[in-house]
Parts: sequence; C-alpha cells; structure tokens
Amino acid sequence: MAETAVFFLLEKLTLLLEEELKMVMGFKEEVEYIKDELERMTAFLRVADAAEESDPELKVWVKQVRDVTYDIEAILDKCTLHLMQNELPHCNTLYIFFTKILRSIKSLRFSYKIGCEIQSIKSRINNVADGHQRYRNKFNIPDHGLNLLVVNNAMYERRDDALLLEEVDLIGIEWRKTELIGLIKEKNSPFKVVSVVGMGGLGKTTLVKKVYDEAAFKKNFQSHAWVTFSQSFKIEELLKGLLQQLFDEIKQPVSQEVNTMNCNQLKVIIKQFLRQRRYLLVFDDIWSTHAWDSIKLALPNNIFGSCVIITTRLIDVASYSSKQSDGYIYEMKPLSIGEAWSLFCQKTFEGSSCPSHLRELSMSILKRCAGLPLAIVAISGVLATKSASKIDDWVMLNQSLGAELEGNDRLESVKLILSLSFNDLPYYLKSCLLYLTIYPEDYVIEKNNLIRIWVTEGFVRPKDGRTMEEVAEGYLNELVNRNLIHVVRYNDDGSFKSGCLHDFLREILLSKSRDQNFVITTTGQHTIWPNKVRHLSIHGKLSNLQLKRCGAQLHSLHAFGMEGTQSMSNLLVMLNNCRMLKVLDLRGASLEVVPKVVFKLFHLRYLSLRSTKVKSIPRSIVRLQKLETLDLKDTYITELPSEILHLQHLRHLLVYRHVEYSYLPFDCILGFKALKGIGKLASLQKLSFIEATLGSDIFEQLEMMKELRRVSILKLRKEDGMPLCKSLQMLHKVRAISLSSIKEDEIIDLQYISSPPPFLQRLYLNGRLARFPKWIQYLHSLVKIYFRWSQLEEDPLEYLQELPNLVHLEFLVGYLGSELCFKAGKFQKLQLLNLDKVEPMRIVIIEKGAMTNLEKLIIQRCNFLESVPIGIEWLSNMKYLEFLICQMVSSSKYNNMVKTTKKLPTFLKYTTLIGRMVVGRLIH
Repeated sequence: MAETAVFFLLEKLTLLLEEELKMVMGFKEEVEYIKDELERMTAFLRVADAAEESDPELKVWVKQVRDVTYDIEAILDKCTLHLMQNELPHCNTLYIFFTKILRSIKSLRFSYKIGCEIQSIKSRINNVADGHQRYRNKFNIPDHGLNLLVVNNAMYERRDDALLLEEVDLIGIEWRKTELIGLIKEKNSPFKVVSVVGMGGLGKTTLVKKVYDEAAFKKNFQSHAWVTFSQSFKIEELLKGLLQQLFDEIKQPVSQEVNTMNCNQLKVIIKQFLRQRRYLLVFDDIWSTHAWDSIKLALPNNIFGSCVIITTRLIDVASYSSKQSDGYIYEMKPLSIGEAWSLFCQKTFEGSSCPSHLRELSMSILKRCAGLPLAIVAISGVLATKSASKIDDWVMLNQSLGAELEGNDRLESVKLILSLSFNDLPYYLKSCLLYLTIYPEDYVIEKNNLIRIWVTEGFVRPKDGRTMEEVAEGYLNELVNRNLIHVVRYNDDGSFKSGCLHDFLREILLSKSRDQNFVITTTGQHTIWPNKVRHLSIHGKLSNLQLKRCGAQLHSLHAFGMEGTQSMSNLLVMLNNCRMLKVLDLRGASLEVVPKVVFKLFHLRYLSLRSTKVKSIPRSIVRLQKLETLDLKDTYITELPSEILHLQHLRHLLVYRHVEYSYLPFDCILGFKALKGIGKLASLQKLSFIEATLGSDIFEQLEMMKELRRVSILKLRKEDGMPLCKSLQMLHKVRAISLSSIKEDEIIDLQYISSPPPFLQRLYLNGRLARFPKWIQYLHSLVKIYFRWSQLEEDPLEYLQELPNLVHLEFLVGYLGSELCFKAGKFQKLQLLNLDKVEPMRIVIIEKGAMTNLEKLIIQRCNFLESVPIGIEWLSNMKYLEFLICQMVSSSKYNNMVKTTKKLPTFLKYTTLIGRMVVGRLIH
C-alpha cells in the first residue's frame, strides 16, 4: 500500500521536474531531494508491505512513509490549485495590470507558506530515511539485494492452527468427498491433475484431506505424500520433505547425500522413485503458476493412473495445472442455506435447535458468513460461549463484527486465512481491493463504474497499446481470479459484470483501511474519523459533528443512500473545505440542481449525479477542466451546455434515462440533444445516448472521435443512412454500437458499410431494417446482437449462423417469417436465445448438433407458434427455459407442448412451461 502511494507520487514529481513547472515555486532542489529519497525507499517498501503485519515497528515506519507521501501530494495539489486560480481572464489592460499586482502579493505569501511546508517535509523525510536504514540493518539487506528479505512466517505458522479448526465433520463434506472421488475415478487416464479451487475458508484442504484419508480410495495407489506450500516456500525444502515421506512409507532411510543436492538433482531422485509406481500426491495451497512449475518436472507422467491433487485460491493456477494433463477443476462453492444453518446450529447449540427468540438474529449473523464454513465454525465458537438468554450480547456481535475480528481469539484464524490472500497481492492491486470498502455491505459493484473510478484515482499504471480502462479491467479480472470478489453476474461473453465482497473479507479490509487512513466509512455520528481522511464513504446520514473532520487531503467522497435535507446541507458545507477532491459520487442524492460548490472543485475528475432529479447542467461546468467522467444516467437532463466542449480530458459521457414500463416499449431510453462540435471531445471513449436531431453535424463529428469504444445514437432517420455508415466505418476502436430509429416504422439504413469496425463485440439495432445488413456476417468478434422492431423479411439465421463468437441472440418483433431453422453444426458458441413477439412465426426447428452450448432459451408472446421448438431435446446443456404464451390456446395444444418438454434432459425434468394465458389467468 505504501509503495503504491509512493509510486504514484514519484510519477507526479517526475512530471513536474521534467516540465519545470512553476509549481516547484523556487524549491526545485528540495523537491529533487525528496524525490530521490522516496525512490531509494520504493523497492524496500515492496517487501515491507508484506512483512508489516508481523512486525509492529515496521508497521509504524510504513505508516510514516505513507503519511509523508500524502502530505507531499497535498502540497503539489495546492500549487496546482493556486496556479489555476491565478489564470487571468480576457479583460481590459488596466484590469489585468492591477490584478497582476494583487496576485503577485498573494503569490509571495503563498510561496512563503509552501516553502515552510516543503522544508518541514524535507526534515520528516530525513527522519523516515534514517528509519529505513535501521531496517536495512535489522534485516541485513545489502543495497543490491532487496530480494533477499525473508518475510516473517508467523502468519503461515498460525495458518496451521486455522487448518486444525477446519478439521471438523463439516456439513456437506461427505457428499462432496464422494463427488470428488467419483470424478477422479471417472477419468481412466494414465495421469491426471485435479485442481480444487475456491476462496480461503471454504474447506478445500478439509475436503482433500477427507479424500486423501479415505482408505478404500487410498489403497488404489502405491505411494502417497502430502506437501503444503506457502507464499514464501523454498523448493529445495519441499522436495526434501516429499522425498522423506516417500521413503518413510516404504520404511527405508533417505541417503545423506540428499542434504547436499541441488533442486534439479532432487527432482531426478523423486522422478526415478515414482516412475514405476501408481502414486497419489497432494500439493496444498499453491499460490502461483511458478510454484506449480517448480514441482511438476519431478512428477513422471507414467501409464499407471497416477493422480495429483492441488488446492489453490487462484483460478488461473487451477486452470494452468489441470490443462497440462488429462485433469479438471473442482470448484468449491459456499454452503447452501440449509447446510450453513445445520452447521451453525450444530456448533452453536451443540446440535440442538435454535431458540425461537434468537432465530431471526442467528439468521442475520449467519447471512454475514455467506456460506463460508471456516467463518461459520469460528463465529459459532464465539456464540457458544454466550448465554442464549443475554440477547444483547448477540446483537452486539452482529453489529460490531469488525471489532470482534480484531479482538476475539476465536475469530483470529478467520482473519489470518483471509488476510493471506490480501498479503499475496501485488502492490498495485492492494489499493484497488481496499478501495472496494467504499461500498456498503452487500452492495452489488458494477464493473464499468468501478474501473472508471480506479483510473480516476490513479491506481492504474499505463501499458503500451491498451487504454487505462482496459488495464483496470485486467486488474479486476485478477481479483476475481483470486476469489477475492464474488461474481454476482456475468456478461454474455463470460466476463465479469458485477460482484460483491464477502462480509468477513470486507470487515478485514475495512480494518486495514482504517489503520492506513485510506478509506473511512460512516453510517452516522458515532463513527470516529482520523484527522486526515483520504477517501470518505457516507452511508445514510451525515451529522454536524463530523463536518470538521475532513481536510485538504480528501480525494474522493461517495454518498450512498443520503438521508434527509440536513445531511445534504452538511455535505455541501463539507464540500467547501474539500478543494482537492478528485471523485464526487452523489448518486441517488435528493438533488434537483447541481450545487454551486461543485464547480469550485478544480481537481475534480469524476462526477456522478446518477439517479438524482437534476434537470440541467450550468455553464460553469467549464471550470472542471480535469473532468474525465460525467455520469448523468437516470437524471432529467436532455440538453448540455456548449461549454462542456472545453473539457478536453472527458473520456466518459453518460446522459440517458430509462423510462418506466411494464413491458419493453420502443422508446425505452431518453438521451440528450446533439451538440454542434461535439467532435472536439477527442478523448471520449463512451458516448451514451446522443440524439441525431435534424440540423446537427453529429455524423461528421463522430468521425473525429477516434478513441470511442462505445457509442449509442437515438432518433435516426432513413436519410441518415449514408453519413451514419460513413462515420461508423471510421470508428476503428469501437466495441459496442447501439442504434435506434426515431419511430418504430422508421428505417435504419445500414447498407453503405463496406468495412465495419473490426473489433465490434456488441450490436444493438432498434428499428426497421429494409434489408439485412450483410456486413454483420463478417464481424468475427461479435458476442451479442439484438434485433428489435427490425421486421426482417429474409431469414437472418443464414448470415448469423457462422459467427464464431456469438453468445447472445435476441429478436423482438425482429423477423416476419413463418419458420426459423437452426441447422446442425451452427451457432456453436450461442448460450442465450430470446424470441419475443416474433410473428407470424409458426415453427422453430432445432436440428441435432445445433446450438450445442445453449443454456438459456426464452420464447414469449410468439402467439402463432404451434408447438415447443422441434428438436428441443437435443439441447443437452440447457439450464433455463422460459416459455410464455399470452393468448388463449386449446387444451390439446397446451398438452402437446407440455408433452414435448418432457423430452428434455433429466436435469430439466422439473422444468415445464412457465405458463399460458387462459381466460385472463396464468397457470403455472
């Protein structure tokens, strides 16, 4: 964490010194000295961040580095603000003359003040640097050998205690053991690697230990060994331990020469020993693909059916190791609600049922465990010591879980297990993960919103050939891969769409954030704030008592569920003292106008007024020259001032509102009127939703916006066809296009595209298509396509069936033919098919071998359809079927449909038609 802060500060200092800006205010040598000292500390901080938890003195030193870094950044931000405020307007000469004199006097005062602060910082840096040298001496680290630092292993020793806690007869462990053994036996291959993957505390080790100790299973193998890795493992020691177990099993001594062998020699000995044996090896808690690579060459791929089982928290490690053999991945899932409740009662009430007066409270506590066995066992151990008659003790634990994690020895194992995953993160991901504590408990975090904020906050390092948003998405995928973010919803292409934090992990991260003054969350007047707050998240109310706790170092402010006019008034007072703010998220706040104080926040880069009642944006928006994201989604804004065109750093412009409806209408989205000259926003990546009003130059302007990744255009007319196509062909980086005509019967003419955007992934077409745009069949990157109100007369499947990556296909009044036939071998990647109000379609045919990966089929309001799709029984991977008829049908026709659904695979035998409308009544 401290290294992250220093790294980004160094980038800023380097930029200032290279450009020799006035911001150094005559103190260039002092600034260079500070920069040099910080550079000398950076590499040491990388290992210090990982070791500080086990060394209180080191933790204090890291905090000092972090604090001084934030103070330096605050000084630089003050300089920037001072210069911006001193820019002279275009006025008469006499005014400029007197203004220059006045501002020169102010600048002298400001320079003196900044000079004093820099000298103070220099003195603090010297003290911190002395502490740095003391720690070099303590760890005996040479200047050229920072990588020789060995992180204290106390946490890994305590991890063994946590594993002992897992060694209980957990609910559901037996059927999971049987399932895993069955899967291992199912594949009769000569050699396989089975990866058991899941977040810490799910019971991976417990499950594998049950399998490993199962006598009937174990007897199938001649040699057995269990090796536990750690984040700081030494491969020579692991190999010697493995060899010792193998020789102990046959009751033979290991040669003394082994003690002097190097890594490769040890691998040769192990490989020779195992070559003629059927062996079962377990490698527990592997943290990287490097760790697997370090051991795999010692394992002979013989023909006897040997098996290696690994446990890991990382999905990419599981995939990497299993794919190199005829193996597979076994993903551990949280306990079901029923299993969790049984385990909770077994451990809390010694197998008895839960007292009725504690049931609701127990369910609330259990919900926070989110099916994590280790958490359930640990918290049950705490509750078992509390009297069932003292309900206040139970209420206190439920309300102060974070404090219990800090001070209760019974919960220490949970904290240690989950903290290991955090400590293993590369430094650039630690800030990203800690930042997630801005969100309330159980809040569903949206991917696009999160990565935009990460970029704005400066957490993302640039990479050649990729936008900052693409790099940030890579960061997010890495956290998901490490099972630190629970996926709530996937995109159609399988990528992350939204997710949340496990409650226990969130509490641990909240504690770390508070310790580091990184993120402070407040739910009312009882929250204790530190003197310096960097990121503030307000959940609910904001009291008068808290107003003075925010200073100049506040970088971001998020308000969730802001309650009451008093809280909003207090918030506006607070904003007057937060001139260095970069992120302001007021989503859902009770606002009808944008507060004037917002336009005094010259450092602001991210502004969200989403889901407010704001109706207009004032011209003073021009003051926010650094603004990168303007989120006005679900507000009442339909026009933007021309001054917004001066915001040259703007990357994301979201101005649209979904109308309320009971069923999807044609005009379901309202956008904003096109601005003349909007092409001046050359950095724009997302433009949603702009109206192609008569007389606007929107299409010519689009050609100038070379960085666009997503563009959404409303109110298109037939005559717009040629200029629209010409502009779309120029958007070589675009990934998503949404086009809507001005009315349902208006034609969107897309016949003039000869060279479509090469990387287009999502295409949404809302409006009539006179002919099918044949260029669509060449969009090899296309993942999703919608045809809504397209009224196509020719069969669209002919042009779509060969698309190699198409996952989601939807028609709403999209086709006027009487038959759709999905041919054998086509649509091989398709997972979701939605046919809605496709009339007069009577027959849907699915040939054997078509849509082999289809998981979800929705057919609704297709009132002329004569039966369930012919060949539906071939869809062996289907998991969800929705079939809705919104008109009266004969009993014979309905019974025929039900009979056809019974041909579906066994796992769908309980799925029938969602319903039919008969005499105004829906029958399930």
